[in-house]
Amino acid sequence: MSEVARPDLNGSGSPESVHDPRPAPPEPGPPSVIPAVYRFVVNVTYLPVLASGMHLEVHGREHVPVAGTPLVVAANHVSSLDPFLVARALPHGRFMQFMAKKELFVPLIGDVIRAGGSFPVDRSGNDLGAVRTSLRILKAGGTLGIFPQGTRGGSELHGGAALIAAKGRAPLLPAGISRDGKRWIVRFGEPISPRGGIKSVTAELGVALSALATPVGRAY
Repeated sequence: MSEVARPDLNGSGSPESVHDPRPAPPEPGPPSVIPAVYRFVVNVTYLPVLASGMHLEVHGREHVPVAGTPLVVAANHVSSLDPFLVARALPHGRFMQFMAKKELFVPLIGDVIRAGGSFPVDRSGNDLGAVRTSLRILKAGGTLGIFPQGTRGGSELHGGAALIAAKGRAPLLPAGISRDGKRWIVRFGEPISPRGGIKSVTAELGVALSALATPVGRAY
């Protein structure tokens, strides 16, 4: 005997006609930023710079698009201070949310990182969850921070920054970090459109970062 579809409340025997009254779950929002925690972390991580008699110089701040618009900041990676130096160099109103390696998200430290708006990424493979989180940040008009080299001192740029910028319809802002004597220097270049294709945009970003990571004269 063939199976008979159980009728629904409206008397229809077709399973396809059964309507699920439950609403679809809402799409999760981007990681939130607690401004007080964000500024606290940026200020505390600047103390080692001051203690060593150094200071931060910023060039090219005029290239940073206005706050409230989606932006991917792509920087070269030379030290553990890089995320905080770039965050400090950005104009007020821009809260940069970084992909941070998942190993950092241990109790207490991980809580502080999350409160500052950053989120974990598994660097051992393609972390689709981190990509989705990145796109939610951009959709909300936020600022995403990425190191295309992946690790400090890496010589090859990965295409993830260009891919996320293209999917999130956000310009790429190259940020060169360098050290010269008692100066830490952050140089922002002109935004790069993500529409030229992943390989070509990544190549353009590499050229820009190579130039911007070269120390320049003092800012006055």
